[in-house]
Amino acid sequence: MKNPTYKILFVLVIIALIVGFFIFDLGRFLTLDYLKGQQETFDHYYQHNRLTTLLLYFLIYILVTALSLPGATVMTLAGGALFGFWTAFVVVSFASSIGATLAFLVSRFLLRDWVQRKFGDKLQAINRGVEKEGAFYLFSLRLVPIFPFFVINLVMGLTPLKTLLYYAVSQIGMLPGTAVYVNAGTQLGQLQSASGILSPGLLLSFALLGVFPLVAKRVLGFFQARKVYRGYVKPKAFDYNLIVIGAGSAGLVSSYIAAAVKSKVALIEKHKMGGDCLNTGCVPSKALIRSAKMLSYARRAREFGFEKTEVEFNFAEVMERVQRKIAEIEPHDSVERYSDLGVEVLLGEARIISPWAVAVEGRTLTTRSIIIATGASPLIPPVKGLEQVDYLTSDNLWELRALPQKLVILGGGPIGCEMTQAFARLGSEVTQIEMGPRIMPREDPEVSSFIEEKFQSEGIRVLTGHQAVEIRQNNECRWLFCRNGEGDVRIEFDRLLIAVGRKANTTGFGLEELGVEIASQGTLSTDPFLRTRFPNIFAAGDVAGPYQFTHTSAHQAWYASVNALFGQFKAFKVDYRVIPWCTFTDVEVARVGLNESEAQKNSIPYEVTRYGIDDLDRAIADSANEGWVKVLTQPGTDKILGVTIVGHHAGDLLAEYVLAMKYKLGLNKILGTIHIYPTLAEMNKYAAGEWKRAHAPEKLLRWIEKYHAWRRG
Repeated sequence: MKNPTYKILFVLVIIALIVGFFIFDLGRFLTLDYLKGQQETFDHYYQHNRLTTLLLYFLIYILVTALSLPGATVMTLAGGALFGFWTAFVVVSFASSIGATLAFLVSRFLLRDWVQRKFGDKLQAINRGVEKEGAFYLFSLRLVPIFPFFVINLVMGLTPLKTLLYYAVSQIGMLPGTAVYVNAGTQLGQLQSASGILSPGLLLSFALLGVFPLVAKRVLGFFQARKVYRGYVKPKAFDYNLIVIGAGSAGLVSSYIAAAVKSKVALIEKHKMGGDCLNTGCVPSKALIRSAKMLSYARRAREFGFEKTEVEFNFAEVMERVQRKIAEIEPHDSVERYSDLGVEVLLGEARIISPWAVAVEGRTLTTRSIIIATGASPLIPPVKGLEQVDYLTSDNLWELRALPQKLVILGGGPIGCEMTQAFARLGSEVTQIEMGPRIMPREDPEVSSFIEEKFQSEGIRVLTGHQAVEIRQNNECRWLFCRNGEGDVRIEFDRLLIAVGRKANTTGFGLEELGVEIASQGTLSTDPFLRTRFPNIFAAGDVAGPYQFTHTSAHQAWYASVNALFGQFKAFKVDYRVIPWCTFTDVEVARVGLNESEAQKNSIPYEVTRYGIDDLDRAIADSANEGWVKVLTQPGTDKILGVTIVGHHAGDLLAEYVLAMKYKLGLNKILGTIHIYPTLAEMNKYAAGEWKRAHAPEKLLRWIEKYHAWRRG
């Protein structure tokens, strides 16, 4: 039936049947009230025409299901009331599966070719998943219906799932639900008066209706676990409740929580406690930024009333200060501290050898759950000749003791921007290269432009739309060749810093052998509870994504550890609703929630309230009156959708909005909160005031004005 004419006729027949159903109000015959009112008549007819009644019921049920008409649930209950449990159970189970399969075939006949032809490239992953695991997906949906059955029938018809397999899985998967509903129908059929509603049988039946999804979910989890763990032997006893691999932010917080609730936990780290944040990321970069900022203030001496300020410094000593700051913070993340907290810290390289066993330093440790918190590493782009250069990354940058004279920085994201400004202020001739059209691509274009202009005012050369393609060198010079829309650009350098992003550390510790899946963005594939394909193996932090911030790693760690230790009772989905971040340039750029670019991209309606920091008293007094606060709100309300602050101490000042969004406090609440004068924090109140002024009740104010005039006489 590939002829379009047949398809058109087929569609017309279906439409006619559906329209007839609603025009003649046939749905009134599929209500509990109608069936209960006619029960005596049906019982009488059924006693004298058993086979005919069952056949008619069977055919009508198939028709209702095949056409996706409302009433299948009521018919199931009615079947139990009219025919008794076993007869109704057999008839309904076959009728529902046949009807569902017919709906599946209708969808396939009418729509599959068109959908696959139009969206086939986007559906390749789905098609592969259905071919590989389609039966299990369908069984899950039948057993625990996340979507209405008619939606499942129509959508599955668009996939490559085989028809006989679809019927068989539907037949088996719907049996438990059919039994529960038919049983409820038998109890309703015995109801003779209102007092019968309180009968134990009926109450139990309705209790089963409520409990069934929970029980079915447990059963499904059991079968899923058996499938996933096939081939592995689960230990009868365990050395630990939890093993955490990686002692960065996610690993430290996970093990801390586990120890706090008195579980036995081991934390394995192969390099340095504290991970990237302490040793090569947040702490050293902020220490360096602070030194560079002090130097920039000295150069601005006249702005603060000084005739002249000269600062002599040794770059090596600046970098030694960075190391001293790491050493000062190091005890917070040390082996000694975590050992005192009750965590068994093991230094060595971990390898997961089964879902319940980890090998480290010649020992095999067994555990009920594992949290993978292995972090991320600098991403190295494919630039010809790069291997010939001793390039820098955020990992080895802190070993520098000689200031680069000509420094090229690849990358316009947070790390690239922070280091660009810091090294320029320390005296390097810096060229920043970004392949995209602007630096800070996650922020609004006005933010990118503002920071780029500030960089240029400090003598930084910013090249956007330039792709690094090759490095050439001779005994004296090194050049980076970049390609833009007009041709090649040659840039001389003596040191090169690569800051184009980070990739999750997912290999080298046994995940490949276990078959733990990697998501499209290169992180470990996890569900909303941070579980991998093995329900007892979790991931948190940079290795899990989707955010690569220290604070989100700690946030995820709470969910991973609690779910790992107590998930058998209650599991929690990670809450990503309010995620703040900050780029620590000078001035800082801090954001939480939506910005304008994202709102427009996702067609989310919004209003903008803007307050210029150049108007703030404390900022003026501090000679820090540059930047702005921009708040996006839901139209007509003070509900905050997102905030961007560009200004000094923006990362600290954003916290008030993070709290407000987390606990659904609007701008009116911020406006009604006392802020100390004079502080930079007042900018948040003034931004709320700008919103209030724009939403003043003008009509009411005009009447109040007349009232005051009347009062004056």
